[in-house]
Amino acid sequence: MKYLIRGLIRLMFNLIARVEVRGYENLPQDTSFVIATNHLGIADVPIAFYALNRWDMFVVIGEKWQDVGLFRWVGKHFNFIFIDRFNPDIKALRKIISLMQKNNILVIAPEGTRSRTGALIEARPGVSYLATKLGRPIIPVGIVGTEDKRLLDHLKRLRRSHIVVTAGIPFSLPPLPRENRDEVLKQYTDEIMCHIAALLPETHRGFYADHPRLKELLLKTQAAEDVA
Repeated sequence: MKYLIRGLIRLMFNLIARVEVRGYENLPQDTSFVIATNHLGIADVPIAFYALNRWDMFVVIGEKWQDVGLFRWVGKHFNFIFIDRFNPDIKALRKIISLMQKNNILVIAPEGTRSRTGALIEARPGVSYLATKLGRPIIPVGIVGTEDKRLLDHLKRLRRSHIVVTAGIPFSLPPLPRENRDEVLKQYTDEIMCHIAALLPETHRGFYADHPRLKELLLKTQAAEDVA
């Protein structure tokens, strides 16, 4: 069944879009990791399985989708974990930690919900907490072109969309200190989001467009390109 669903996903995207995947040579080969991505539309979930042809990947989904039969059915085959986005969800956290201890790959969107504008919105600290708790490398991923309205408009006009999925360089976060945890979590969350923003066009950087850390990362990227 997994192979059938994955085949249908690939067929669907090949029909409705031209998908460009960049930077996946950056993915670690000898350890599990956390993929942190922006969230534009419903297509972000299947595009993850299109872009990364692996079975050891699971996706954290908001609890509201658990009431949708299709999501529950697909989730059985693709390791969906439904999590309460607004309250501590110890059961989900334990399941995530257990899967990561078995060297699976976690895919999560720090924003916690779809951006209605296509640009980044302020993220929640849950991803930062998970990343420090798991002690795994973080892979920032920027997605462009999966906005619900954009895809629907193109379908109505019988036009293929252009979707770009870009993976950045892995990085890690230090363990959380005992003091000032909320402040440090905010810093860690901004760090993750600025890495994602650096992979997106300027028009998609939204809340983090003027963040000093993003400017540092963009300068570093430009310097590396100049040397190359």
